[in-house]
Amino acid sequence: MGMSKLRQILGRNVRLVRKRLRLSQEALANEAGIDRTYVSGIERGLRNPSINLLERLSAVLGVSPADLLAETPPANEEGPDESAPSGS
Repeated sequence: MGMSKLRQILGRNVRLVRKRLRLSQEALANEAGIDRTYVSGIERGLRNPSINLLERLSAVLGVSPADLLAETPPANEEGPDESAPSGS
């Protein structure tokens, strides 16, 4: 049996938000108190994190746990849309 659709969604959303924040996997792992390889496994949909870890990851990433599990990727709440023109 293939990997869970929900784990794939979680992995995509963790990676998306992490990259928006310009965090490395190592920085996210350190802040969440886990190993970098575990973050990699989550992002690839191979790991099944606990609810407690989901809560820690969402706190570090500044989104709700529900955002990390949503089929629609979380909105960019940290600043202007990357496609928006920047003001000088």
